[in-house]
Amino acid sequence: MLSSVPLAPHDTMFIAYWPKKSAHPVSILTSSVTAAKTENLIMLNDEFPLYIGLDLSTQQLKGIAVSSTLKAEYKVHFDFDADARGFEIKKGVITNEGENEVFAPIAMWLQAIDGVLRRFRDAGMDFSRVRGMSAAGMQHGSVYWNDKGERLLHSLDSAKSLQEQLGDAFSHHYSPNWQDASTQEQCDAFDQLLGSDDQLALLTGSKAHHRFTGPQILRFRTKYPEKYHETSRICLVSSFLASIFLGKIASFDISDVCGMNLWDIKAGSWNEKLLSLTAGSSDTSDLRHKLGAVPEDGGAFLGNISPYFVQRYGFSPSCAIAPSTGDNPSTILALPLRPLDAIVSLGTSTTFLMSTPYYKPDPATHFMNHPTTPGLYMFMLCYKNGGLAREHVRDSLPQTSGATNPWHEFDQVASSTSPLGQSSDPRSPMKIGLFFRRPEIVPNVHAGTWRFVYKPTTGALTAADETTWNQPEDDARAIVESQFLSLRYRSRDLVESPTGPNAHLPPQPRRIYLVGGGSRNAAIAKIAGEVLGGVEGVYRLDVGENACALGSAYKAVWSVERKPEQSFEDLIGVRWNEEEFVKKIAEGYQEGIFERYGPAVEGLDLVEKEVLRREKNK
Repeated sequence: MLSSVPLAPHDTMFIAYWPKKSAHPVSILTSSVTAAKTENLIMLNDEFPLYIGLDLSTQQLKGIAVSSTLKAEYKVHFDFDADARGFEIKKGVITNEGENEVFAPIAMWLQAIDGVLRRFRDAGMDFSRVRGMSAAGMQHGSVYWNDKGERLLHSLDSAKSLQEQLGDAFSHHYSPNWQDASTQEQCDAFDQLLGSDDQLALLTGSKAHHRFTGPQILRFRTKYPEKYHETSRICLVSSFLASIFLGKIASFDISDVCGMNLWDIKAGSWNEKLLSLTAGSSDTSDLRHKLGAVPEDGGAFLGNISPYFVQRYGFSPSCAIAPSTGDNPSTILALPLRPLDAIVSLGTSTTFLMSTPYYKPDPATHFMNHPTTPGLYMFMLCYKNGGLAREHVRDSLPQTSGATNPWHEFDQVASSTSPLGQSSDPRSPMKIGLFFRRPEIVPNVHAGTWRFVYKPTTGALTAADETTWNQPEDDARAIVESQFLSLRYRSRDLVESPTGPNAHLPPQPRRIYLVGGGSRNAAIAKIAGEVLGGVEGVYRLDVGENACALGSAYKAVWSVERKPEQSFEDLIGVRWNEEEFVKKIAEGYQEGIFERYGPAVEGLDLVEKEVLRREKNK
């Protein structure tokens, strides 16, 4: 409550204000005002609310705070390699190459949460203004709490860090990363259980993948039976974040749960057969308890923020926690997508996202529930070898002396190389390669690099050598082209020709939106438009590197401020200012060039089949 008294001109007014349900002031303001203005100078923090969105990715924890009008007011991040202390990591993870394991220490994430909140505070943010929070976590990763976990969450001491207090909360101190490829045996069991990978995809939206949580839990149970027995609850990375801020174990999100190979999407429930396989028993009650219930409302009120954060950072006790979702579902919330729009996330992984009312699962793709809107699904293509693979090619190129931008040489070489390394004759041989620093998902092959020359006139495919492929220079354009060619190949049945004056154009997306670190790269954006098209062009969100965190913040706004039955698209669409958030960065469809990549799609298909054949014969 605020109190005011009449002031003489130029008097200084002292204002002390209390958040709701608090007995103590959290902020003190002094302001020089004139008496004429004092009558209307009674403002509560609720009139200027903030909403925090977090994104826990492989290499960073990012945070963004937005206003009710969706204006980004604060952006911070905590880089694991640069900022974390006490962990032997590289690019955010620990790798056990002998077992194809890739994982991250949970204690590092706890350190990062406190680190990000300190940086918000150092940037001047008043936490008492925060009315709601949500978060995004890299999909599929699992966190294993023991029976002490929830009690420790309840009894946190605000004088101590999270890392100091939650060390004994977990039955396993590491979380498998999405790059993990240790579960081939478990994936085979999942695919075979229902008869084929097609049937598993039909039921759960995806065939079995190394990174998916169901196969990961199965391997965890068989490799660490005692730790599995000690596990009281299992979280996804997203619900782990929500649990920390709630002070109790949070439920899964209705979209992120679809990345487990355990959830029957059409039935809206756990699948008993898949649970039984994972649990190793026909009695699935214990595993059901470990997993918990899944609310259907993606904007449900999970509870108020833990007292720990109220006391340590000054959050309002009424700050609401909304369900946290996966990084990919959160990305599609960073802007109101329209039909035929596509988002390409160019982070550590490469991801292609579309929102669709049609459920057409296939073993090569992913379908998930939309994170906010019942009746819609998220279509996704995901590749392990994204930014890290591009960085490897970048680092192999000779660097210009004195260049401050590490991508300068890569941009120059990729932009100056002709499409597909061809001559001006579109019938000339095409250079097509696969560049996999880690075992890939689509196609499912081991790590390796393969370079081929494809003749579109005959369909002939031959391995490249030093006379037909100039290494490493030809790799710069070829790696970007191969990544976008795969997206075009696997999404071609979901796009259609535009209507109206552009109805004569071939099927392609209406717009291509780039997000993530690679969206800053002019050469990558240019090649994206040439390969994928885009009737209206290629665009970047101005906060493209924070797209997941931004989507989480928007979700928090919608969760707290929505009216009954008001959809995410309705609320955010009205407030979202395209001119403020979006910038066109490259041309999309270019007649002649787009058509040239048509035969290259067929060439990529042959390349993948040849690589799979070679791998099978090893």
